[in-house]
Amino acid sequence: MTKEQLTGDYKTYQELPLTPITSVNSATNQTGFWKIFKPVLDESKCIKCTICWKFCPDVAIKMDGDEFPQFDLTHCKGCGICANECPKDAITMVMEAE
Repeated sequence: MTKEQLTGDYKTYQELPLTPITSVNSATNQTGFWKIFKPVLDESKCIKCTICWKFCPDVAIKMDGDEFPQFDLTHCKGCGICANECPKDAITMVMEAE
């Protein structure tokens, strides 16, 4: 995309030049095959605070009532944000093959 294209006066999203943005939501794109690391939860440390769920950019963590977080590995890209944000270090990122 050129600088001129970026500075255009677009009234609707249909007028925008084609870019590598998908029109399909992330629930239909199974992007989990990209990851090298996967999150593993230590339930003995988890306080069910939902911070991992709130920060997951791929909406790959499911919180169901008072249950422990469940990782949807078909959508998780292994970014590690959940592990980084966990206040109790209950999430560890391990190699996908393990």
